[in-house]
Amino acid sequence: MSNDSRPNILFFFTDQQRWDTCGCYGQKLNVTPNLDRMAAEGVRFEHAFTCQPVCGPARACLQTGKYAAEVGCFRNNIALPLDAKTIAHWCSEAGYEVGYIGKWHLASDENANYREMAVPPERRGGWKDYWLAADVLEFTSHGYDGHMFDADMNQVDFKGYRVDCVTDFALDYLRTRDGQRPFFLFLSYIEPHHQNDHACYEGPDGSKERWKDYEVPGDLVGTEGDWRENFPDYLGCCNSLDHNLGRIRSELAKLGMADNTVIIYTSDHGSHFFTRNIEYKRACHDACTRIPMIACGPGFKGGKVIDQLVSLIDIPPTFLACAGIPQPTTFRGRPLQELANGAANNRPDEIFMQISESFVARAIRTRKWKYCVWVPEESQWGLGRIQAGSDTYHERYLYDLEADPHERNDLVRDPAHAAVRAELAETLKRRMAQAGEDVPEILPAISGC
Repeated sequence: MSNDSRPNILFFFTDQQRWDTCGCYGQKLNVTPNLDRMAAEGVRFEHAFTCQPVCGPARACLQTGKYAAEVGCFRNNIALPLDAKTIAHWCSEAGYEVGYIGKWHLASDENANYREMAVPPERRGGWKDYWLAADVLEFTSHGYDGHMFDADMNQVDFKGYRVDCVTDFALDYLRTRDGQRPFFLFLSYIEPHHQNDHACYEGPDGSKERWKDYEVPGDLVGTEGDWRENFPDYLGCCNSLDHNLGRIRSELAKLGMADNTVIIYTSDHGSHFFTRNIEYKRACHDACTRIPMIACGPGFKGGKVIDQLVSLIDIPPTFLACAGIPQPTTFRGRPLQELANGAANNRPDEIFMQISESFVARAIRTRKWKYCVWVPEESQWGLGRIQAGSDTYHERYLYDLEADPHERNDLVRDPAHAAVRAELAETLKRRMAQAGEDVPEILPAISGC
């Protein structure tokens, strides 16, 4: 066995999962008993948010530690640059075995379509030691049955509920580790993302009946959207993920790896169920930007609940801190360990988000305020025309989250809040500059928008 005592890293990554699907965040149904148990043993981050509420850009942030516009992957269908240095490269150079299973979503662009094809090695972001993935998993599979591709670009079929099958592959990976090096497994599920070609969420059979007695989340109460027909299946997806988290933790214990493996559970964004725009995400609202974030293992113990605001952009430096790698100057976030061990100093008081595809927008969220600006002339949907950013924005949303936690009352045109908007605009400009963006001009809201 290896003398390397650094912990293994297992990243359990879900897609489009709201924070409030989890019991440890207040869900009243017993959807996530295994995650709740992990939170009771480890560290739960009460206020965690994405840095880009759409799949590909959020993944680019995770791989590089940079904001999406800085990487260049500011919308879907832009491949990760071939020369990007990723968390896989950093950890591999430091002696980790790096493996990837599941949805990738960073290989295809307008010149090369790998959505239903094997991803070639040069487009795998440095995940070189083990690979079993599909670029866009919802294009090669459904809730039941499908396929991915192995490191040699061979099609690997699976039959059964997709979460179970992806986990089966992960268990096979764990059982075949020889212990010579610590491993970093990036386990990327598609659930509870909707199934694109079926235009619905696909929980395990029986989900509609099993999860029908849910309490409607406050942001959905009285709205239209499609949550009435989809929420039970959505919870079914989340429960399946939880069941499989339990399988993985049990296997780690069986293999004697549990005490020396850091597990981090989070999602790329949430879902607002067609209540904020014409689909599920790509908005600044908490329904699609607030996510679960729980860690356990070395450095994350004791059943702590961290109240400070944290971001998905904090996950890459957290990985490197697990591996004992000094944080690169290019990484924009801060390691979560400094919050878990009480050593945090001068962390930002707000979360910064870039938003694309629905419109070109930027937002910040503090404990009290949500402030969003946008580019009205870039508000059309589509992948071709929309830009990464702008030198001019207009105010779009202002919410008082203490008085209006479900973001129903937009104060962006309220004269009584002009000073608040001005202060938030300056904070937003500062955060944009820190993210490598030019400082823009922010203009008042446009009437009628």
